[in-house]
Amino acid sequence: MMKKKSNAYGRMSEGSNINTTSSSSSTITEEEIEWEMRPGGMLVQKRTENADVSAPDIRLRVVYGAVRYEISVQSQATFGEVKKLLTAKTGLEAGEQRLIFKGKERENGEYLDMCGVKDRSKVIVMEDPASIERRFIEMRRNAKIQAAHRAINDVSMEVDQLADQVSAIEKSISNGVKVPDVQITTLIEMLMRQAIKLDNIDAEGDAFAQKNLQGKRVQKCVESLDMLKISNARVKPVIVTTKWETFEPAPALAQWEIFD
Repeated sequence: MMKKKSNAYGRMSEGSNINTTSSSSSTITEEEIEWEMRPGGMLVQKRTENADVSAPDIRLRVVYGAVRYEISVQSQATFGEVKKLLTAKTGLEAGEQRLIFKGKERENGEYLDMCGVKDRSKVIVMEDPASIERRFIEMRRNAKIQAAHRAINDVSMEVDQLADQVSAIEKSISNGVKVPDVQITTLIEMLMRQAIKLDNIDAEGDAFAQKNLQGKRVQKCVESLDMLKISNARVKPVIVTTKWETFEPAPALAQWEIFD
């Protein structure tokens, strides 16, 4: 960057100060101007952020895969600001985008006009490879969580039916009706199969909490059946006997002789 100084009379001097003797009625004012180099070697006055004149808008032709967009943006905007505008259209966050102009990826802090972007210039949008990998991992994780939820829901439905059978056995035993031991043993085995299914489900997050909840339900049902098995052994079976009534044989009937 080069610096030049000009006095009130418009004469330019470089690298040194000019001391001029004048009368009390004349004063000398010095103003410092900063310069910057544009692409192509053009030396222009450095742009300031507090410029009074707003930059003109230009239209950009944006290519994202097979989709085409056209957006309006200030000519002195940065590529980072363009990314923010493209977020709503592409669905990609600014950090997930890579903007290519004239075969070169542009940084967020680069200005459009400084890079030679003009009205209806073409800018290519690509998704950052690291973002693609993160999205793929997230998709696999979500699919895994959904599969875990489905498996846990299937176990939950089975446990609901088995829990109803446990309640029916408990009601029968409380009413003094003895239940076959094989029925209790079979029900315990069916519950243990559901417990094994739960152990084989790889869950995390909310699915992990649901898995633990169903595991506690299975454990509670098995413990209830163990107690019912003891109570069932104390129930005396009801023996039903039939008392038969005896009757005297019927008297012999008189035999009649038939005459012609």
